[in-house]
Amino acid sequence: MFLIQRNLYYCIWTRQEDSMNNRKRKVADIALKLFVEKGIQQTSIQEIIEKSNISKGTFYNYFSTKNDCIAQILESLRYDASQQRIAIQIGKDAQDRNIFIEQITVLIRLNEERNLNALFEAILSSNEKELKKLVLQHRIFEIEWLSNRFIEVMGEDIREYSFQGTVLFYGMLHHMLFTMRITNTTYSLHDLIDAILSYIELIMPMMIKRGSLMLNRSAIDSLRAHIDKKAITITELKESAAQLQEQYSFSPMQQDLFDVIMEELQRKRIRVVVLQPLLKPFQQLFDETPIQPQVHNFTNMVWYYLRNL
Repeated sequence: MFLIQRNLYYCIWTRQEDSMNNRKRKVADIALKLFVEKGIQQTSIQEIIEKSNISKGTFYNYFSTKNDCIAQILESLRYDASQQRIAIQIGKDAQDRNIFIEQITVLIRLNEERNLNALFEAILSSNEKELKKLVLQHRIFEIEWLSNRFIEVMGEDIREYSFQGTVLFYGMLHHMLFTMRITNTTYSLHDLIDAILSYIELIMPMMIKRGSLMLNRSAIDSLRAHIDKKAITITELKESAAQLQEQYSFSPMQQDLFDVIMEELQRKRIRVVVLQPLLKPFQQLFDETPIQPQVHNFTNMVWYYLRNL
């Protein structure tokens, strides 16, 4: 009897939770329409309340601020894209190129259907730091997804080049879409993505052959750190340095430069003009070694630490 009652209460609670989430999402959808039509700053919370036909208490029960409402809009977008992408791939080969193309188109279509591109551009060109951070975080999620899918589709050989390939792909795609919209050019989203993906498939082997790696996968962490603007501490640098030495046996030259960097970081007054020029040469000493990404991450951490001194 107790188990039956407990399961009944759980079912009731789950339905109530789902119902509240659905109502919350409807309010976020109404807010989005207002943001697109009038602009974020020109849309008041009172207008959202009136259009949604809810009380002020209900709004603040859902969202603490207008920015929180925008965070919900972006979260819903990511959730919908994720669910659609999973549905597309169920029972299919993860390396299937057509499946990959369909998955890429999902978020772009959702952006177009909800008219989010104009909203994103308005936010990124504004002085609203928190809103810009939300949009950039949203884009990082998408970059990470595509970078990982590139590896699944094209193989482990491109792992170190997948982030660079992702940046090139999105750069081409966004500029092509922008030009086509401005010039009222008719296009098929599927065909456009197919064509740009073909270019990346030609470029990637060339990058690997030439070793032209300008952005490795650790750059994603640097990008995220820049957006989060989380202060890096000397303790975190020491922990990262200790991990490097645990993972790899340094050559005498690598060890010497590493020791100089660590000695400088131990100083009471760190000399930025002395330390900064050492980072690139130290990083280059580990090119084509098993810990190249970790060394890049460490030098990036030191660089961000020095910037905040």
